[in-house]
Amino acid sequence: MQYRVVLDSPMAFPIKVCSVCSEEFELRPDKPGFANRCPACSEQEPAPGVTKSENATQRNSNKELNQERKKAMRDLLYRKDR
Repeated sequence: MQYRVVLDSPMAFPIKVCSVCSEEFELRPDKPGFANRCPACSEQEPAPGVTKSENATQRNSNKELNQERKKAMRDLLYRKDR
């Protein structure tokens, strides 16, 4: 872990080296992202888009699975031993 402190400012922030691009940056308390990455490398990557039809299909399959689970639990809990 490499860092140095800038002493010419009233509040000294450590200077760190980005683990991705090897650039130096000031590690400030309000810096978003990872402490070992510069702000440019810490930006959130966009999540892959999911279409509405895929979401609906997933919900329907989850709904069917939940119904089957409920039925199995009900059968186990309330079955009558003969």
